[in-house]
Amino acid sequence: MAEQFKNNVTRMLDSKKVRYQVHTYDYDAGIHSAIEVAHAIGLPPEQVFKTLVVLADESRRKPMLVIVPAPATLDLRAFAKAVNLKKVKMATHEQAEQMTGLQTGGISALALINKGFEVYLDDQAQRFATIAVSAGQRGANIVLPVGDLVRVVNARLVHLKADA
Repeated sequence: MAEQFKNNVTRMLDSKKVRYQVHTYDYDAGIHSAIEVAHAIGLPPEQVFKTLVVLADESRRKPMLVIVPAPATLDLRAFAKAVNLKKVKMATHEQAEQMTGLQTGGISALALINKGFEVYLDDQAQRFATIAVSAGQRGANIVLPVGDLVRVVNARLVHLKADA
């Protein structure tokens, strides 16, 4: 049935001739965390990426979308340093939904193209040929080549993992 899944994200990817696979899962059955999504769609958690909405300390700046592996916790200090900001903070669920117009669990850089968001992708994505990201709505993820994701959403790769 996933072949039949269409939304604005899949139509946009089709128009850009990007190869992708859609994986759907039952969000209402309690599959909410990115790690749970990874298990539901049969991918290792490190290959499923979640999109976080991050706010800069400067009020004039638009929120940023930061795409990180499912098991990762965003190190706000490391991210701020990587993007040359003094301080950043996570948006609350309510702020994230209000700013993106999407529900948490369905926030996707692919659904927010041309909306003025800066997009940052954890460079750990480069370990994989393809990664899964939200398809722009709860219950659907898209697996696509990392290079295509970077190109389509104009993402900047950032090194976010604390070096051991």
